[in-house]
Amino acid sequence: MNSVVNPTDTARTLLRCLDLTSLNDGDTPETIAALCAKAQTAHGPVAAVCVWPRFVAQARAALPAEIRVAAVANFPDGALDVARAVADIESIAQAGAQEIDVVLPYKALLAGQTQEVAEFLAEVRHASRPLTLKVIIESGELKEEAHIRRATQLALSAGADFIKTSTGKTPVSATLEAARAMLDEIAHSGLSAAGFKASGGIRTVVQGQDYVTATAEKLGEAALNPQRLRFGASGLLDDILAVLDGKANTAAQGAY
Repeated sequence: MNSVVNPTDTARTLLRCLDLTSLNDGDTPETIAALCAKAQTAHGPVAAVCVWPRFVAQARAALPAEIRVAAVANFPDGALDVARAVADIESIAQAGAQEIDVVLPYKALLAGQTQEVAEFLAEVRHASRPLTLKVIIESGELKEEAHIRRATQLALSAGADFIKTSTGKTPVSATLEAARAMLDEIAHSGLSAAGFKASGGIRTVVQGQDYVTATAEKLGEAALNPQRLRFGASGLLDDILAVLDGKANTAAQGAY
């Protein structure tokens, strides 16, 4: 990346790579309608809208084809339950989504059930084709770099399209340390199409810039597109638009 970063350029990258997300317990059809309206901004569309499975059909009907619809499976607990995950995936696909964000059974991985986790991921990949599959490794719960790397390796070996940091439902979500380990594994996997998704706790363009930089360093600047980089967030869009509208906080701008 260039040593001097233009916040407007960063905001544009974040916008086109954003999975605008609402996964609150209290979500309603009205919540999702408002989310879909926000996804179509004056500066261009987000990459996708991510919702609970029960809202997929509504979101797909409300959005133009250029904005993809994603939904979560095996979420947020990441149980080692293949039947449940596959049932989630099938209902999501039938409702018209193009992308699935599934939680890797991280507790099982920590308990040493590596083979069982690998088999789970293989079943999930088979059930989800041809949809885009993002595997959430819950890096904040895995904690140790070795566990984060192993989870990333397993997801990539199973054919995941993206490796995602977090559900956003645990005390620790995305961290740069975890992101760098994940990106390093993606870079060394030999899978030129595999991507990375940072999710949970990223609320400003300044924060997002760190992940853009890390991605460019590990995967190259050509990877700064929605085919290989995503951000899962709800509040980030407000700061993106503030930057693009020239209304960003000057203190935040100074962080560049």
